[in-house]
Amino acid sequence: MNYEETFDYICNRIPAFHKTGSSAYKPGLERSMAFDDLAGNPHKKYKTIHVAGTNGKGSVAHLLAALLQALGHRAGLYTSPHLVDFRERIRVNGKAVTQQFVTDFVERNIKFIESEKPSFFELMSAMAFDYFRHKKVTYAVIETGMGGRLDSTNIIHPALSIITSISLDHTQYLGDTLQKIAGEKAGIIKRNVPVIIGEMNRADLNRLFVSKAFEMSSPITFATEKDTITYAEMQYDGSWLFETTDYGTLKSDLRGAAQKQNVQIALSALKVLSNSGVQIRLAAVRNAFSNTVQMTGLMGRWQELHDMPKIICDIGHNTGAWNANSMLLANEIRLHERTHMVIGISKDKDIDGILSLMPRDAVYYFTQASGERALPVKELAEKGEAFELKGKCYRSVKEAVSDAVKQASGKDFIFIGGSTFVVAEAFILFPNAIK
Repeated sequence: MNYEETFDYICNRIPAFHKTGSSAYKPGLERSMAFDDLAGNPHKKYKTIHVAGTNGKGSVAHLLAALLQALGHRAGLYTSPHLVDFRERIRVNGKAVTQQFVTDFVERNIKFIESEKPSFFELMSAMAFDYFRHKKVTYAVIETGMGGRLDSTNIIHPALSIITSISLDHTQYLGDTLQKIAGEKAGIIKRNVPVIIGEMNRADLNRLFVSKAFEMSSPITFATEKDTITYAEMQYDGSWLFETTDYGTLKSDLRGAAQKQNVQIALSALKVLSNSGVQIRLAAVRNAFSNTVQMTGLMGRWQELHDMPKIICDIGHNTGAWNANSMLLANEIRLHERTHMVIGISKDKDIDGILSLMPRDAVYYFTQASGERALPVKELAEKGEAFELKGKCYRSVKEAVSDAVKQASGKDFIFIGGSTFVVAEAFILFPNAIK
């Protein structure tokens, strides 16, 4: 197969959770371990950092990859989901896996793929581990897909484990309480491997993580307990200015209220890495913080797509993410004449919880992404009415965005989000935003 044929095979023949949801969900590590054995256990050829959590894990993973790259390491980065091209999921020093490697990898493993029928995520994980070996990375930052204990990335034995946050998401797979979800995330804690926990604000969750770390003889750090940030200020555009105990003033281009906690976690990770022998240089740290987006290709986190009217997109798709972005959203509403909300939500999310956090003083363009997971737009609009959210229904993201742009003046604000997949379909309408 050439790349186009390989791309078609991956997208149409392999079950993908981001497209179909539960029908593509394959918990368990058996296929991942078999795939890894077939490839000669590539993940053992470099050091890894494993990142789990309901929210924040993508930002933390990108920041850590930028830091390692700035410090002179060849840094692999495996994240999900993708926005435009599935190759975004696998990067080395910010550059996506090549088309040729994708084609070669599938051809080399086609018999296993046909016989064992791995999920899309299992295939991508195996490809990432092999590509990082091929590119001779020294560190790879690996983000879990869902949960942790049964996630296909959980075959690695990392140098550091990180759990960023816990909130209700994917409850049909991970459990319907925070304790159950935390228990699944805690499954990435490995014996004798340091683990960093982000802010939980729940004593019962903290006890759960302490108990698991004690069981695994793993040194545990609660990032919020570390006195690494002495002052933090979010700028008007959502970026941050930090005064830190170890690195002085740091400017971060990561946007949103949640980034303070994510930076706290990353600074705690730097301490652990320094203690393990990684050489930390002040200039490199400052460079990575200021240029994380550019260095790693991060997209979709409170990202500006257009000016006049100002158009912002964000992939936040659960109540935790919407709570974190509420301050930025309120600020944009205050600064602009009218607010236009292009919104679509996946049907397996806490829809009422998300809608309850949306501003009422806005014009809504209810829509749905093209995949099977999308909540039908008419149902979304009906649910929106219960929260006094008023607007029209659109059959596609393209139609919704086009009408929002048509209706908005140069002094208005347009927000696009509610689902990663809505943002992904909007992205192709703004080609200059694609990195």
